[in-house]
Amino acid sequence: MDTSLTTSVPDAAEMGPPGWRSMVDALEQALRAGLDPEADPPRSRVTAEGCELLLMPSRMPGWTGAKLITLAEDNPGRGLPLVQGIYVLFEADGGTPTAILDGAALTAVRTPAVSALAVRHLATKPVERVALLGTGVQGAAHSYALLATTGAARLDVIGRTPERVAALARSLGGPDAGVRPAGIEAVAKADLVICTTGSATPLFAGDAVRPDAVVVAIGSHTPDTREVDTALAARSSVVVESRQSALRENGDVVLPLAEGAIAESDLLTLADVVTGRVVLPTDRPRLFTGTGMPWQDLVAAAALARPTTIMRTDHR
Repeated sequence: MDTSLTTSVPDAAEMGPPGWRSMVDALEQALRAGLDPEADPPRSRVTAEGCELLLMPSRMPGWTGAKLITLAEDNPGRGLPLVQGIYVLFEADGGTPTAILDGAALTAVRTPAVSALAVRHLATKPVERVALLGTGVQGAAHSYALLATTGAARLDVIGRTPERVAALARSLGGPDAGVRPAGIEAVAKADLVICTTGSATPLFAGDAVRPDAVVVAIGSHTPDTREVDTALAARSSVVVESRQSALRENGDVVLPLAEGAIAESDLLTLADVVTGRVVLPTDRPRLFTGTGMPWQDLVAAAALARPTTIMRTDHR
């Protein structure tokens, strides 16, 4: 095997508007070309001493690959990353290894790119004001991605720790760049609300969200945790990465379903929205919620490793 396969993943701050738009375009093209997220296998998990190991494989014409990552809850207290791993990309014809990428870095850019794709298709008007909840890796990465792709004039940063909120706001340019620390009341004023916290309980009252707003919730990853409440789910058009993955592991969907506030038939898929098979009503909020899927890693890895050839994929 070629030992020079390592492909760098740019930091979210280094992507810039062209890089983010290119990544979003690659994801959009894959869905328009017929990639079916419902065909993705579920992620498999192995619990080991001190960590959990996750395997996320996928395939599409021209490419196949898998992400192998560990989650170690005690690591941050020891000065180590919570998430570590690798992504291996193969050419489908012959199975030749093509690239090895940092799995955690890949996740840090593909997740905001998926969110930006959702916003591209869910927003009914230009996004001028964003409320961001969360100051971790995904909070920062989403800030760069959404500012780059929406051109929003204001970003309100909301978090539990004032020092971290202030630090993130400064890193994004502070008041001169329209970025300010804010309280939860900023949600009611936002065109776009981004939730990146991993909270086990809802972050705000769903009836505070404007009827023309878009909400993106990507922080919770288990069926018994959620970032948004039942009230928001019940009054919104709910868009998911795939119905199967949402019903399996997304508490933002599973919990309101269990309460009878929404039905499985209410769940719309991002693929259907992107391809125009579904047209969303304009009289209610639009909620996109996801937990991350293997196809997203594959498209992003191929786009980074072979930016000129990813555009040749044809799923028909």
